[in-house]
Amino acid sequence: MINLNVNHKKYRIDADPDMPLLWVIRDIIGLTGTKYGCGVAQCGACVIHLNGEAVRSCVTKLSRGAGQEIITIEGLSANNNHPAQVAWNEESVPQCGYCHSGQIMSAAVLLREKPNPTDQDIDDAMAGNICRCGTYLRIRKAIHLAAELQKKEGGTT
Repeated sequence: MINLNVNHKKYRIDADPDMPLLWVIRDIIGLTGTKYGCGVAQCGACVIHLNGEAVRSCVTKLSRGAGQEIITIEGLSANNNHPAQVAWNEESVPQCGYCHSGQIMSAAVLLREKPNPTDQDIDDAMAGNICRCGTYLRIRKAIHLAAELQKKEGGTT
């Protein structure tokens, strides 16, 4: 049994320690916001936070998550009101929407680390997240808006 803390809730998981966290989160715990894209850490659709860092859950082993703090898109905010989530909606970023859980999770870490990111900061931080629909300019615009919203809230995410 492996103890996980996902979105501030405790789980006892009976699975192979080498199983990717993505499948534990989706198939065992039942949180389907984290998406499978490529399975080799190249697209970013599966990004979650592990102790506050953006990681690719498709290649992160269950054993690495033991006793750590894991946050998925479902746990990013109580009411889908994280500044990045609000900005994504206001800027109509998603087209097909498949990649955006991972995009938002990566953006949330960027905004925490660099509350006032430049275009280059955004491009660098988001380079590992692929959008099949090509909404990169809207993503950048939304991250700038999220930074403004975060400032208005009086802090960082």
